[in-house]
Amino acid sequence: MDADLDTLATALYVTTDDLLLAHPERVPARPKVGIPPRTSDAEMLTLAVMQALLGYTSETRFLRYARKNLLGMFPNLPLQSGYNKRLRKLATTMTWLISELGRQTSIANDDVWVVDSTPVECARSRETVKRSDLAGWAEYGYCASHSRFFWGLRLHLVCTLQGLPVGWALTGAKADEREVLNAILDATPHLGAGTRQIVIADKAY
Repeated sequence: MDADLDTLATALYVTTDDLLLAHPERVPARPKVGIPPRTSDAEMLTLAVMQALLGYTSETRFLRYARKNLLGMFPNLPLQSGYNKRLRKLATTMTWLISELGRQTSIANDDVWVVDSTPVECARSRETVKRSDLAGWAEYGYCASHSRFFWGLRLHLVCTLQGLPVGWALTGAKADEREVLNAILDATPHLGAGTRQIVIADKAY
């Protein structure tokens, strides 16, 4: 593994482990009886970040890579099904961890944020729309920048001027953008605590 990536993984694991020890309430509860997992939550979260940084969209391929290159750092890698199940349970923890890591950066206290949204098209043909598992969540919306309608979701992102993500939301295509922005800000109050934030957005917000 690349030396810089190795250093990043080590630093990320140590920081994550310290944060989880300081905030045990952020870790999913486990039964008092049974065999504890051999891979810690901090290791699982570090592996998830490594997977993203290395560009693996397939968990199976990433774990194959990890068994060949990362066993020295992660000697108790789970199987693919266990890996997927653990990460699903840690989804809320991951969201919190991202915010905590963001607070430790030098640009986290930027008093100017920008917000925008982009379509996430999920289907085009009527037949696909009818049989999609996203039916009832995805919906038809209009993309002004491309001057066309689409069926899918909308990704809303709030970030600093330097590009550090502050908050995000994935909503239906017709969701009121002002309400979504307020919900994002309400969900991440600590990032702007004690400061007056300037939020730059288009007229839809």
